[in-house]
Amino acid sequence: MLTNRQLFLRYLAQTSSAPMMLEIIRAEGVFLYGTDGKKYLDLISGVSVSNVGHSHPKVVEAVKNQVGSYMHLMVYGEIIQSPQVNYAERLAGILPPQLDTCYFVNSGSEAVEGALKLAKRFTGRSRIIFFKNSYHGSTHGALSVQGSELYRNAFRPLLPDTFQVGFNDEKSLDSIDNNTACVIIEPVQGEAGVIYPENAFLEKIRKRCSSKGALLIFDEIQTGFGRTGFMFAIDRFGVIPDILLLAKALGGGMPLGAFISSKEIMSILVSNPPLGHITTFGGHPVCCAAGLASLNVIIEENLVESCNQKSALFKMELIHPLISEVRGEGLLLAVQLIDPEYVQFVIANAPDYGLILDYFLFCSNAFRIAPPLIISEDEISMACRQLKMLLDDAMNNPKKK
Repeated sequence: MLTNRQLFLRYLAQTSSAPMMLEIIRAEGVFLYGTDGKKYLDLISGVSVSNVGHSHPKVVEAVKNQVGSYMHLMVYGEIIQSPQVNYAERLAGILPPQLDTCYFVNSGSEAVEGALKLAKRFTGRSRIIFFKNSYHGSTHGALSVQGSELYRNAFRPLLPDTFQVGFNDEKSLDSIDNNTACVIIEPVQGEAGVIYPENAFLEKIRKRCSSKGALLIFDEIQTGFGRTGFMFAIDRFGVIPDILLLAKALGGGMPLGAFISSKEIMSILVSNPPLGHITTFGGHPVCCAAGLASLNVIIEENLVESCNQKSALFKMELIHPLISEVRGEGLLLAVQLIDPEYVQFVIANAPDYGLILDYFLFCSNAFRIAPPLIISEDEISMACRQLKMLLDDAMNNPKKK
């Protein structure tokens, strides 16, 4: 009889030649539990998904209650479903007034696809500006605005009339002209290694887009729901986009994405043609119920307010000869090492030290720390102790794989 490990490799499509290969049977709080009972401290939250931790009782209860009422009823937008309505209303209540109309989809990539279509349809233009080392997903349109040729080139031809410019490069503003439908940008670049805008870069882009009639799209798929020490990065920078993209933590651990705009802009999808954007499972009632419960936990437990204090503790404790910098705010941090080879060693061997770590796609000399926002100070100290032991091992055995 084949083991689950063998079945995993035999029947599931693989995304790399070296998957983590941990078999997890249970997750609770900030810990994942393996088949042998070993527990692993989750320092990446499924890549910024599990902001309230795993199996939070209020989220689990919301899921169970909704499953008991109904699951899928009809394609999105045809039947009034209270989980969708309640969650959209809650989101509108914590976002700027201009962002009051929500279109739920299934994932971040789908939110990107919907937003690009919306911008082209509303402006009547086709040109899209995106940024070097940006990440917006891997579907065809999202890949067309990904800022890495390594991942794009094998799938060409991609969307036409897309142009890459430099993040934090003021010369890039000149590329936004009267032919531009939209500019899509991460207010904080995640996969580039947690890179923040400088010299009021976002404000300048907002002003340029407004003057040229182009829509500004903020991709907060990774930064939303407290991850950077603010509920959303738009709160941190005081810049309001025309379209906001959410996913990952939006669903509280369930698959959910959204693109959010004004009623005026979003209404363009209703006619000429009708069904300008459509999804079967977008805004699934169980996912919306889980997402709303998760958002309520973030607010009720003041998880955003405690985020920067926890960030400061990580930075205070993560002092080591191999660490050249701990970069970022809130609980989205990049730990930069003095050599990329150490990063490979640390991530590969982290499970031996009871830790789950992960790479950045476009930053080879750093690894991410993005634990659930519920992580306690004691758990942070424990994680840092284990991590420094791992770094000691890496320093003494740099060639060990």
